[in-house]
Order: sequence, then structure tokens, then C-alpha cells
Amino acid sequence: MLMRDKAAVEAGELTLTFRRWRRPQVVAGRLYRTVVGRLAIDSVEVVPARAITRADAVRAGYPSVAALLRELPGEETLPIHRIAFHLHDGPDERDQLAHDDDLAPADVEAITRRLDRLDRASAIGPWTRQTLELIAAHPERRAPDLAAMVGRERDPFKLDVRKLKGLGLTLSFPVGYRVSPRGEAYLAHVAATRDPS
Repeated sequence: MLMRDKAAVEAGELTLTFRRWRRPQVVAGRLYRTVVGRLAIDSVEVVPARAITRADAVRAGYPSVAALLRELPGEETLPIHRIAFHLHDGPDERDQLAHDDDLAPADVEAITRRLDRLDRASAIGPWTRQTLELIAAHPERRAPDLAAMVGRERDPFKLDVRKLKGLGLTLSFPVGYRVSPRGEAYLAHVAATRDPS
């Protein structure tokens, strides 16, 4: 799914996709974040090429079955999966979480455990608090600038910020990031713990 498909997905014109997979990479009934938005998977089934109809091809954004099969990536020996989906326009749970700044002690402990786990799993050592504080000090600053400030490559840095966003601690903007209300509440707790006076 490419960004150019966004309008067709939003209009409900693009509701199928086909993939050559050894085994299914998505599960019916689940939501997946993509470049075109959050997609709800309605069904996933293996189909032989001869079972794909012209109507299927059109719903997948192709003028014909031949065009679809010609552009279908992957090894030809792999099974073809037919994935039906629709755009999920419900509330984004990450946004709801990001704006929940009423942190109970158990919430603070849970966030701390998750951040500690990310730090322990990182090849560069602890980075989570440093990154949160960096974003708080430089809101909506370009990701390459932020990465350079801590001597990191842009892409791994952006991937790590995405992990913080998954915890509801940061928000993404057209340029850069901000610490979310939840992240601000967590940082305030950390600061109070460091300096109880």
C-alpha cells in the first residue's frame, strides 16, 4: 500500500490487495497502521491465480487481472493471499493514550518498566529518558537535528521515537515531535523524584 493509494482507500474504491506470502502476514479482525491510515482486515485467504476476477483486480487498483499478476511482488512459487480490508475511522488509541495525563502511581511504574525494557534491549545503551527530554527541550525540531544533538543516525533515532509514541509519550508533527501530555506528566514525576524538594 502506497501513499498514492490514500484517496482511493478513503473513497472505499480500494478494498482488496494481493500478496505472495509463504504464510499470512496479517490477521483478519485486526487493525494495522499503514502509510494510508489504519486498516481493518476483513478477511485473508489463499487463492489460485485463476480464481482472481476482474472485479477483484479493480478493487485492488488494477485495470485487469493480468496487470495485477504482472505487478504482484514475490516469488511466483509462493501462494497468493487475497486480503480484504477497509479504512478504520474510529479513534486512534495511541492519541487517546497520549492525552491521558492523569497518571496513577501504577501508571508511572508501568511506563518506567517499559522504558527500562527498551533501554536494556538497545545496542546503544539507555536512550529513552534522554530522548524524551531532548524532544521536550526542542519541540517540533527536525528529526535529523535532534539525532545529531545526541550523535545518532536519523533513521534509528526516528524508529526509537516511534517506540515512545507507541507508549503514548510523544506526538508526531509535520516537522519533528512534541512530548505528549502523558509524556509531560511522566517527566514531571521523574523530575520530582530526582529533586523531592
